Amino acid sequence: MGWFAPGHRAVAALLFLTSLLFAGPASARDPLKFDPVRQPVMLHDTGEAWVDESGKAEVHDVMNDAGIRWHATGDNNIYRLDKGQALWIRFTAPPAPSAERWYLEIPYPGVDRVTLFVQNAAGEWTARSAGDTIALSAWPLPHRHPVMPVSVSPQQSRVHLLRIQNGTIFGAPLQFVSDSYMGRNEQGISLMLGIYFGLVVLAVMLAVTGAVTLQDPGYWLYSMSAVLMAVTQATITGLAGLHLWGDWPWWNNIAPQVLPLFAIASLQIFLAEVVSLRERSKLLYKLLVLGGLASIPLAIYLVLTPDVMDRLRLIVVFFIAATVAGLGVVVWAAIRGDRYAPWLLLGSSPVAIVALFPIARAAGLIPISFWTTHGMQFAIAAELPILLIVLAMRSQHRREHVRRIQGLDRIDPATGLINAAVFHERLVRLIARSQRLKFRSAMLLVDIGNIEQIRRQFDSDSARELTLRVAGRLLSVAREIDTVARLSEHRFGILLEGPLHADEVAEAGPRIVARCLMPFKGRPLEWSAHVRVAQALIPMDGTDPSQLIGRLEMLLASAPADSRRAVFMLSKASMPAALTP
Repeated sequence: MGWFAPGHRAVAALLFLTSLLFAGPASARDPLKFDPVRQPVMLHDTGEAWVDESGKAEVHDVMNDAGIRWHATGDNNIYRLDKGQALWIRFTAPPAPSAERWYLEIPYPGVDRVTLFVQNAAGEWTARSAGDTIALSAWPLPHRHPVMPVSVSPQQSRVHLLRIQNGTIFGAPLQFVSDSYMGRNEQGISLMLGIYFGLVVLAVMLAVTGAVTLQDPGYWLYSMSAVLMAVTQATITGLAGLHLWGDWPWWNNIAPQVLPLFAIASLQIFLAEVVSLRERSKLLYKLLVLGGLASIPLAIYLVLTPDVMDRLRLIVVFFIAATVAGLGVVVWAAIRGDRYAPWLLLGSSPVAIVALFPIARAAGLIPISFWTTHGMQFAIAAELPILLIVLAMRSQHRREHVRRIQGLDRIDPATGLINAAVFHERLVRLIARSQRLKFRSAMLLVDIGNIEQIRRQFDSDSARELTLRVAGRLLSVAREIDTVARLSEHRFGILLEGPLHADEVAEAGPRIVARCLMPFKGRPLEWSAHVRVAQALIPMDGTDPSQLIGRLEMLLASAPADSRRAVFMLSKASMPAALTP
């Protein structure tokens, strides 16, 4: 048996080394330290966790049961608590000066119930609870999410037990903060949320104004969608529970599951309206609207069903289906040439991308983080202005279309100038105004003399284009207070508002002739307008509008075709010497 002793010692040494190897990670864990300089202080792996499958264990049972298999905590750990389980976390608060209080912060506004246990001086376990199933007035510290005071002592460390109950999944990092840090951090979060909700209020006010003044239902849908998304974000961030319905635990618990359904449904219907889906495909529009209205019975079912995981699955499926349907319709409209669809895709893309984070968090794929809670505020803040600009562009195009249709009896559709009837009305008012105020005004008739030559030398399209180009040249010569009209196919009328000096009257006709003779870019030199101008003074040359127009027409008609004169005055007394034949 002498050979056994050395072998036994070798095996014992091997077992000892093995135990040291496996014990190394546990012993290598750093203890929890409250450092006021580096905050927040994350729990990381300094605590121990255990899932109570029955969910009925009390604090005394947990402390006295030596058979519990604790494991190290971690910021990225995700626990399924959908069958009534309870998550227990044990940590030891280190000695810390009592000058500043420390808190355990659970950045998860939607957690059902968290209870923090600590022994008092008499050795009894005291408990404080918070969560959205508890009225806010019963929380130890009213906040957007549970914040639990930690009992610290300057001389000794203290063991704390945290029990977490949630109907679905829990995966939130636990962190410790001091009074001063929490105040500074909350100011930053409040500023960020204030900017977001201020932007929403501004966007909604502009949209409501547009809906009332422009009678565009798209603005109403935009307003409804923006409000529902804002209320949803207030619910998810805990702001609504803090300020609106904190003392209604039942609704505070169910609101984060119900309100997002209405938000995504309203956005889906809004997108269908902007791309005119009803006009493009009535069947597809009805299906999309029915899909959006399905959020109502689904919300009722979520309220009534006790199976929380069933709720979660339905929410995730509805979100994904509604997002795919809404964006799919926009892509479908873009392929068919909708002018607003690309802009809608640009505006909706941030929300569609960032929405993956809370959906993945709800499905238990990733833990809670800043982006799962606040990412949507950044995405919506980028989306709202773009969608509002798209609505404004859409309304402007529609107004222009309606204005053109309604103005066909007053505006020439080819040039956008007023027609002969409106020109006559303005001439009547100009004559009356000139007589009343005793100043000089002028009226000009402009004919394109070489239009037939252009048609023969080039083609009919070139002749029509030249007419439009001349209209543009006349507008560039006229002042803002003057009137330019198209009286017939190749004749224009101009009213020069007084008071006019003699030199202004003398220069008007030659300036128009010279401007129209200038070559056009990209056209040959012979493709130019040779215009003839007949000019009358108001009221010197007459006060009857019809007679004035008739006399100017006769003046143009009586001019020889081969005449080199381009400007004809109705009154020779007012004509400059250079223009006298």
